[in-house]
Amino acid sequence: MSESDRLAGKAVLVTGAGSGYGADLAVGAAREGARTVIVHYRSSREGAERTATAVREAGSEAVLVQGDITSWDAIKSFMSDAFEQADGVDVLINNIGDIAAQQDSWRDITEEWIDHCLAVDIKGTMLCIHEAGTRMLGREGGVIVNIGSTVITRGSPRAPQYAAGKYGVLGLTKSYAKAFAPKVRVNTFCPGFMATETMQKRKDWNSGRREELIAATPLGRIPGPEEFVKPALFLCSDDAKHMTGGLVMYDGGMALPGA
Repeated sequence: MSESDRLAGKAVLVTGAGSGYGADLAVGAAREGARTVIVHYRSSREGAERTATAVREAGSEAVLVQGDITSWDAIKSFMSDAFEQADGVDVLINNIGDIAAQQDSWRDITEEWIDHCLAVDIKGTMLCIHEAGTRMLGREGGVIVNIGSTVITRGSPRAPQYAAGKYGVLGLTKSYAKAFAPKVRVNTFCPGFMATETMQKRKDWNSGRREELIAATPLGRIPGPEEFVKPALFLCSDDAKHMTGGLVMYDGGMALPGA
């Protein structure tokens, strides 16, 4: 049963929806009344099937598509598949990204990790925008929401390539917002730290970093990913129909600039 009708009649594609925040966004879209949720995954078919089951239980149809977003050919393939199976895609949420989770310090950086992070966060995001937006322009239009990060304002001494990648997403957002206007809106949603399953398993999270982050957050807590769903879906809805090329920060005030 849907919780609202903000996305009623819409087909919503969420990349990286086999687990974590992507799965929460997919199920959230169903709860907001989406007619179809397209669950993208790269390697975990099992995880994608779990998400699809939850989407159906929330009242929407579910479609699965697979592909590696570091490959343009793979993106073309799963985008075509998504648009065909769902009879068009109204909303794309570019959730998938590389946060360099395996890296504890800038001293650990390798060329391989740099290349992979930028291939996912910039190249992959760009090509997903490009392929979905091009198809949306040939139809009634649509909405694209890129998942960024408040690391764009804070930087990342742990993983500089991650900050660079997410900062690049802003350039992509502004560029395609102008290129696709007025038929397709493009915005970025920047969540702060989430207490995801992956985050909670990290060594530094369990050796004092959690407490440091809470102390640095004016609202004094680090929520779970489910709390970041509705604000992101706001950008997908007609409630934000006069927004394009912009960003929404949702981080408990951590990135609040000084006076």
